[in-house]
Amino acid sequence: MKLKYIFAYIIVGTIFFIAGMRIYTLNVVDKEKYRQILDSQKNKIISLSSAPRGRIIDRNGNILVDNIGSKSIVYHKIDGITTKEELKIANKLVSILNLEYKESLRELKDYYLIINEEEDKKLITEEEYEKVQNRKLTSDDLYKLKLERITDDMLNSLDENQRKAAHIYALMNKGYKYEVKTIKNEASEEEYAKVLEEKIPGVTGSITWQRTYPYKDVLKKLFGTVSSSDKGIPLEKKEEYLNKGYSLDERVGTSYLESQYEEYLKGTKATYRVNDDNTLTLLTKEKRGNDLVLSIDINLQMQVEEIIRNKILEGKKQRNTEYYNHAYVIISDPNDGSILAFAGQQLEENTNEFKDISLNIISANYTMGSVVKGASQTVGYQAGVIDVTKKLIDSCVKLYLVPQKCSFKKLGALDDIGALKWSSNYYQFITAIKTTNKTYTYNMKLQATMDDFKRYRDTFASFGLGVKTGIDLPNEKEGVLGNKVADDLLLNLAIGQYDTYTPIELVQYINTIASSGKRLKLSLMKEILHNDEILKKHEATILNEVSLDPYYFARIKEGFRQVLNGGTGAGYTPLEYNPAGKTGTSESFYDSDNDGISDVKTISMSYAMFAPVDNPKYSMVVLSPHVSHTNSKVEHIAYINKHIAKEVSKILFENY
Repeated sequence: MKLKYIFAYIIVGTIFFIAGMRIYTLNVVDKEKYRQILDSQKNKIISLSSAPRGRIIDRNGNILVDNIGSKSIVYHKIDGITTKEELKIANKLVSILNLEYKESLRELKDYYLIINEEEDKKLITEEEYEKVQNRKLTSDDLYKLKLERITDDMLNSLDENQRKAAHIYALMNKGYKYEVKTIKNEASEEEYAKVLEEKIPGVTGSITWQRTYPYKDVLKKLFGTVSSSDKGIPLEKKEEYLNKGYSLDERVGTSYLESQYEEYLKGTKATYRVNDDNTLTLLTKEKRGNDLVLSIDINLQMQVEEIIRNKILEGKKQRNTEYYNHAYVIISDPNDGSILAFAGQQLEENTNEFKDISLNIISANYTMGSVVKGASQTVGYQAGVIDVTKKLIDSCVKLYLVPQKCSFKKLGALDDIGALKWSSNYYQFITAIKTTNKTYTYNMKLQATMDDFKRYRDTFASFGLGVKTGIDLPNEKEGVLGNKVADDLLLNLAIGQYDTYTPIELVQYINTIASSGKRLKLSLMKEILHNDEILKKHEATILNEVSLDPYYFARIKEGFRQVLNGGTGAGYTPLEYNPAGKTGTSESFYDSDNDGISDVKTISMSYAMFAPVDNPKYSMVVLSPHVSHTNSKVEHIAYINKHIAKEVSKILFENY
């Protein structure tokens, strides 16, 4: 029994000790903390409008995206303010502000109910009021009934000023009670001065920062967009941003680089204390966000875009180019995966003007053709089916129930390097057949399996083909992998005529060859600066390494060097730059009448290169889809891709 009392005393003593420590903490240790909280409630702390975002700058310090301030009228709700007082404020602002807005039926109905109290009551029957008392209807149900019963005639009784007041009142009460609401952006000097002069309770002037683009539309889509102050955080990202401490009316990056680097570009708003007389006292000044420095060279970018436009216009004068209207050029540093130029231009034939389609570089997919044969040949090396000491006589392959498949012409005796130089399809066909553990015989049944396709696709993916590159942009898409298994399709896959890839995947592929097997993550960010301090810097990131002996990589590079030195790519890049690369010509399809069905068989051309071959400085991809078509009786292919590549190569290696 005594032991029982001892335990009771211990428990009671422990409780008193904990309570005493809590009282001590509240009154001594945290006294100042809680005093500040009480003070902040008494003198509310608010932030007005937006803060300037960080700039976006090219690799040489040229400002690509900046901020420009515009005057705004904002409202912060005063504690204890009544609806009638807010209506009075709204009506006052109607007399000062010239507003352009889209009228909202809901705003008008809400306003009508507020200013017509007697009419409000008549919209509900006695029986419905009784149902509320009996909890068969909620107050929300009642309000919905009122809104439904407001007629057009009732709303037509509102004059123009009342309709404007309805909109302003809605803006004043949008979002959370404690948030500062923007009533008007880009207010005139007269409006701004008048608002300050009138000293309307809760209403003041503020500076709202808007994005400005010194180079106009060049890469503007790549930079992305920022939400407006009246829309604030996108609804789908509400919880994410609120958890990060954002307010609902905060302006945030909503696409591409603005979104990708939001956490760095975001500025810090100024804070104010709301005094007892509703005046404001500045506590902390606003701070501009950090600067995003890109690896892009804006002067190179503009020159490349100009070359694309000129060559497309020249090409359109040639035969069979009815369906040709766009091209891409991407320039990269293969040593770290950074992007120096990111260009896509499309001719709008209705207006004969060009539009920027650079974002298609990470999302549109194309059949690339023989440009992928560096990866194809790697499959053969890995499987041990290529004997570099032997040559094959270029010919054709005939499989069971499949028309014979050949190279573009008879190419004679070829080893692995010669097969790349002259882009032998036959060499790749025989290699693909050997990887299935079979020997080619005329009219054979290959009986290819999904594992045979997987062998190729796994190796292609290790180069960056058919997988995301990891570039620092949202919404990157992968190429499309075919879902059918057939003997002839395996051979098509080996020569780049089955699966499709995005232009950015082709960049990663050629960089992987240039670096002898290191697949590097691609990046548009060079560094992020806070004043002159580097907060973040792009470093070469290896995603994987291709499993291949350096000896064979050297042979692929030599094959690519010979492609440009007298092979199928002769003249694409001048030889004084010691380049290596591969061309591709593919069969593709075009939807000529925009009905969702590809009805025209076309020819597309691709090119990927790096230079100098022994110490790569730059890599480049050029892609011209649908340069010709086979519906014509005249056989003519416009080698526009070659002309684009040659011109870009010259300015790249001579000026940069």
